Amino acid sequence: MLLVYTHKISPRLKYVFKHICIRILGVKVEFTTKIEEFIAHDSLKMSYTKQQLGNEFFVKSHDILFEQGLSDLDINIHDWENTKCFFFNGDKGAIPFDIFAASFYLLSRYEEYFPHVKDEFGRFTAAESLAYKHGFLHQPVVDIWAYKFKDALQAQFPEFKFPEKNYTIKPIIDVPNAYNFRLKGIMRTLGGLVKDIFRFRFKNLYIRCMVILGFMHDPFDTFKYIINKQKHTKFKFLFFFLIGDYSTYDKGISPNKKKFASLIKHVADYCTVGLKTSYFAIEEIAILKKEKLRMEDILNTTLKASRQSFSRLNLPESYRNLIALEIQEDYTMGYVNYIGFRAGSCTPFFFYDLDYEVQTPLKIYSYHLMDYALLKTHSLLDKKKVVNEIIHEVKKVNGTFVPIFHNYTFSTEKQWYGFKELFNIILESANETNEN
Repeated sequence: MLLVYTHKISPRLKYVFKHICIRILGVKVEFTTKIEEFIAHDSLKMSYTKQQLGNEFFVKSHDILFEQGLSDLDINIHDWENTKCFFFNGDKGAIPFDIFAASFYLLSRYEEYFPHVKDEFGRFTAAESLAYKHGFLHQPVVDIWAYKFKDALQAQFPEFKFPEKNYTIKPIIDVPNAYNFRLKGIMRTLGGLVKDIFRFRFKNLYIRCMVILGFMHDPFDTFKYIINKQKHTKFKFLFFFLIGDYSTYDKGISPNKKKFASLIKHVADYCTVGLKTSYFAIEEIAILKKEKLRMEDILNTTLKASRQSFSRLNLPESYRNLIALEIQEDYTMGYVNYIGFRAGSCTPFFFYDLDYEVQTPLKIYSYHLMDYALLKTHSLLDKKKVVNEIIHEVKKVNGTFVPIFHNYTFSTEKQWYGFKELFNIILESANETNEN
């Protein structure tokens, strides 16, 4: 157990120390404001405060963990060996940066609470982030800093045995539309046929007719292939099905179609199934609740995980709505068009509500790669390189890699050429030895 002496035990301090010590390093952590208790402790210990007590393991604290609400912080990024960091605290301590304050800033998404330019879907973009602007988006810096902290602790307490953690993967299959042509209803099917004719999309027209007549497999129906992949890997795939009502943004299949409900149940026999919430559910808890109950009716079990449509997030409201409906996990946080670590970590973390100053029970699985981001890389060889680079970054810190693919990514559409191979690279990465 690590005992931390500090002048004030705040909710922020407990939150970030628990993430770094327990979830990343696997070490239990306790806190004290009593010097006598600190001196009497005979195992791992450190002081986290303004002044060093004596010659103990000491990290000089930044004010952010003892504040409430938001402050206009002065952030200067520095190089630190193979990475970058901020909140430099001089060379008197065991490490030159307050990694706990810096980690809190990234994990709480502090920067997203300030005014920023949103994209056309109202999303916080990678270009607005500190990590992108200063060139460390591609690294899980919170985990890297945690391991630097571990190395410094190990040097001072050589007899302490840290537990080993293994690299894992959590493959996500996003299903905004289970079928391209099937189960669309008469009006939508006729509308699609007319559009194909007027836009001279004769190949599309031919495939549509063949699928509807039952002579051809629907191009988006890749579920058999994915389930077969699931059978050959130890990591559970997590499917997110859209079952919201038809709208401008959501053009999925009606959940009232029995064949669609049967598909969801069939997938749930092999994989975990969560709810892909509709575009408007992010603003309306009533819509979110309706969709949650709808999914629970299909699955006949309590819904555990969600993912917001278009990766839209309004902090903190989006997450508060999920908490109110007792959803335990969310997989929305990430950048659709950029590969990297939006919250700076590849270890799942709990959402910290900056308005209420509490750690909530909602676990955030920030995703690190979405298939769409790979479309910017043209050749398959370059795509493989990019995938292997992000895997390497996660492996170095024994983290959890969260990639998002869609059901149609595994279709024969030209733009998705080679994506089955990329998915295999990810699945097979867990069978290789860790590259520390």
